[in-house]
Amino acid sequence: MAAAEGSGAGGTLFPGLADVSISQDIPVEGEITVPVGSHSPDEDYSTLDEPVKDTIMRDLKAVGKKFVHVMYPRKSSALLRDWDLWGPLVLCVSLALMLQGGSADSKDDGGPQFAEVFVIIWFGAVVITLNSKLLGGTISFFQSLCVLGYCVMPLTVAMLVCRLVLLAGAGTVSFIIRLIVVGAMFAWSTLASTAFLADSQPPNRKALVVYPIFLFYFVISWMILTFTPQ
Repeated sequence: MAAAEGSGAGGTLFPGLADVSISQDIPVEGEITVPVGSHSPDEDYSTLDEPVKDTIMRDLKAVGKKFVHVMYPRKSSALLRDWDLWGPLVLCVSLALMLQGGSADSKDDGGPQFAEVFVIIWFGAVVITLNSKLLGGTISFFQSLCVLGYCVMPLTVAMLVCRLVLLAGAGTVSFIIRLIVVGAMFAWSTLASTAFLADSQPPNRKALVVYPIFLFYFVISWMILTFTPQ
C-alpha cells in the first residue's frame, strides 16, 4: 500500500519517468571515490632513494650555509633549526692539527696537544650546555653543541693566520699582529655564539650563560696566541 502510494507520488512529481523500466540484467560499471586532495609525487620521495652524490652535496651546502651565518652573525634560528655536528668536527680536527707541533708538545709525536684541543672543545661545550639547561634554557643539547662548535670557525681562521705570521719570525711585531688577530676573532666567536643563543635563555639569566661562553673561547684563544712552533 505504501509502495503504491510512493509510486503514485513519484509519477505525479516526475510524470516523464512513469513508463521507464530498468532491467535487472544491466551491469553497473565504474568506481565511486571521494577525492581527499591532490597527491604530490614528492610525498613518496625519500632520501634513501636519492643518489649518494646528491646527499653529500646537500649536506655540504647545509654546512656551508652555517659557516656563512657564523661569519655574518645575527639573531637567527638557522643553526638551531637544522643542527649538525659535521662542521664542528671538521673545525675541531683542523684546529687540533694546526696546534700540533708546538713547543708544549711531546718531543715524540705531539699527541697531548691534539687530545687537549678535543677535550677542551667538546667537554667545554658539554659543560656550557648543561649550565644553560640548568638555568632554564630552551635549547636542546645537540643544538647547543652545534652552535658552540660552528662558532669556533673564527678562531680556526685566527690559528691559520698565526701560523702564516710565524713563518716570517717570532719577534715583537709578529706577536702584536697575532694578538690583534686572535683578539678580534675571539670577540667574533663570542658575539656570534651569544647572538644565536640569546633568545633561548631567560632574560634575567643571560649574563650567567654568557660568562662560561666567554671563558670557553678565551681558553682556546690563549692556546692559539701562546702557540710557538718547535
